[in-house]
Amino acid sequence: MRLLLVEDHVPLADELMAGLARQGYAVDWLADGRDAVYQGSSEPYDLIILDLGLPGVPGLEVLAQWRAGGLSTPVLILTARGSWAERIEGLKAGADDYLTKPFHPEELQLRIQALLRRSHGQVNQPTLKSAGLHLDEGRQCVVRDGTDIQLTAAEFRLLRYFMLHPEQILSKSHLAEHLYDGETERDSNVLEVHVNHLRRKLGRSVIETRRGQGYLFGGQAQ
Repeated sequence: MRLLLVEDHVPLADELMAGLARQGYAVDWLADGRDAVYQGSSEPYDLIILDLGLPGVPGLEVLAQWRAGGLSTPVLILTARGSWAERIEGLKAGADDYLTKPFHPEELQLRIQALLRRSHGQVNQPTLKSAGLHLDEGRQCVVRDGTDIQLTAAEFRLLRYFMLHPEQILSKSHLAEHLYDGETERDSNVLEVHVNHLRRKLGRSVIETRRGQGYLFGGQAQ
């Protein structure tokens, strides 16, 4: 999953970037609201983390411009402790959730997971489940019939994206756009290798190849 972090406090941004990377997210970072207005609406992000106290263009105005332009990407806003009016204004402007600084990294992780599930129609599931599989995002492994199946970091990232998009045809270029940040070179052959590794671990039928179109996840793992 590809995230955009808009935060002008560099030490916090560095800490968040490192933590999100460990959780398997591809993250782009911006520190100025003017850049965020453009990039947030032009790149295919799965979720945006937005600080409200930004230089250039304030976070609330950035969010308002995104929503006015039709951007539906989930937005989690970061606010200072006690700024209840700011939180209310953020929710009115179209934020999906907010988190008050300072916060525990695990709370951010769980809120991101919940927002991603919610945005993909998996509202009532506390964890990610699809095709007879249960993805343990904390341990970055997949569970089938009570048995853990270990995954590499790349396999985990790919499977998480598949499980959030079951029964959808996903092209290699689409997957690359959502699994890598803007600075990483994207190689469709590497994606194909990871798909084949997942098939060996989960069963070939779980990921179907649609020639000339891409991959479809949702068969029964075996």
